[in-house]
Amino acid sequence: MGRRIVFHLTDSGAPPGSWTVTVRDRDREPDGHPVDGKLNSNGAVMQPDTSQPNHPATPTPVDLSQGIGPDLGTAAGRREIRNATAASAMGNLTEWFDYGVYAVAVSYIAVHFFPTEGGTLMALGTFALSFLVRPLGGLVWGPLGDRMGRKHILALTILMMSLATFLIGVMPTFDQVGVLAPVLLVLLRMVQGFSTGGEYGGAATFMAEYSPDKKRGFFGSFLEFGTLGGFALGTAVMLGFQVALSEEAMMAWGWRVPFMLALPMGLIGLYLRNKLEDTPVFQELEERGEVQERSSLFELIRTYWRPMLIMSGLVIALNVVNYTLLSYMPTYLEGQLGLDPKASLMVILIGEVAMMAVIPFAGSLSDKVGRKPLWFASLIGLFVLALPLFWLMGRSFPLAILGFAILGLLYIPQLATITATFPAMFPSHVRFAGFAVTYNVATAIFGGTAAMVNEAVINKTSFLLFPAVYMMVACAIGLVATRYLPETAGASLRGTQIPDAHETGILADTGAADART
Repeated sequence: MGRRIVFHLTDSGAPPGSWTVTVRDRDREPDGHPVDGKLNSNGAVMQPDTSQPNHPATPTPVDLSQGIGPDLGTAAGRREIRNATAASAMGNLTEWFDYGVYAVAVSYIAVHFFPTEGGTLMALGTFALSFLVRPLGGLVWGPLGDRMGRKHILALTILMMSLATFLIGVMPTFDQVGVLAPVLLVLLRMVQGFSTGGEYGGAATFMAEYSPDKKRGFFGSFLEFGTLGGFALGTAVMLGFQVALSEEAMMAWGWRVPFMLALPMGLIGLYLRNKLEDTPVFQELEERGEVQERSSLFELIRTYWRPMLIMSGLVIALNVVNYTLLSYMPTYLEGQLGLDPKASLMVILIGEVAMMAVIPFAGSLSDKVGRKPLWFASLIGLFVLALPLFWLMGRSFPLAILGFAILGLLYIPQLATITATFPAMFPSHVRFAGFAVTYNVATAIFGGTAAMVNEAVINKTSFLLFPAVYMMVACAIGLVATRYLPETAGASLRGTQIPDAHETGILADTGAADART
């Protein structure tokens, strides 16, 4: 990347008919400060006048008490935050639409691409394989997003992701091209994983930095509304095709259509994102010359190992539960509990719609009481009730709906607060990278493999309640991590320090009230 120069034309203090250009070079001296200088109308280069108070040697401190995002008191501000929310959620919806469709279409994928014994497990393994590439995506997209801006990376990732999903829908099968078919499927899943490594962390960072500090939980929850919307839409589309088509038609070509719908969805998301400016927080970083031009994984880990470790524990709990409930559950209900395919999809769809109805309220509640109380309530509830609710789902179709819905509602306090919690664990100049690397590594190991681990253990041991036990172990890890999670509800995300609710968030208000009493 070339050198980046900012010019400011001024006439203050200059003789009549002359002008002065202030030059700020975004390349830095060894001490970390930008190189400044002036060029006057006679062509003479002047050094900055450091003796004057209006030429500080270091940037002025950021006033964290002042918000810089959209003003919700104006029509323009409300329109801007709505557009930012829609642009973020649409990308997330496209991403998870693919995962939702693939999770439901596992039986078709197995027949067409892995027509051997153990084909279902191989299809689930291909699902998990895409997650193994996500850390690589986080390592590439994260630092780029901190250097080039959130918006540009999100435009690239949604395009790659939707195109790869579309191509799955038009690929030849094993019967047509032999072993090349599963090879192409694996390659496309890897492209999806690589792009998702930047998409999710970037969208969460984008939404968190656009949201007003006091309502970050509420607006951030709509990103996860897109997650559930993608899963629910994928499930609904597959269910609609199964109802409308015969099983022969569904097996022959019907399963392809949902994958092909991802491309127009991605193009809509790209259009929405291109209409927006980058986040106010990132723009301020650029104006102050605090964007990191170079970064390394070693430096990131050395400096921010603590929030990365805490976040990893939270992500383990979050994604073992997430992928067990939303990705593995159709396979579990059909293959292990013997539920009719249409009935199992109806269970998932009803549960997802119920979760979508509740998620904005959970996000808004976290703005008032904090993120940690909601995480504690969710993790404890799932730890206590996972076993009895999985047992309940095996009794009958109505009880399967009830059990899944309760599990989903217990999970909502985690899901609703991801966007408000995780980006706030890092300062703005490394936020995209810190989030993307940490989230994707933990997700690759524990999230993407959840369906495969559950299926393999059940096939080996015939212990149908193993998914509940697996969720309980993950929730126990999450409880330990939540104990050390700093509260950031209401805290400003500006500046190069880790946000702290004791300074500008809900705990600052409490502290001030305590001091007055």
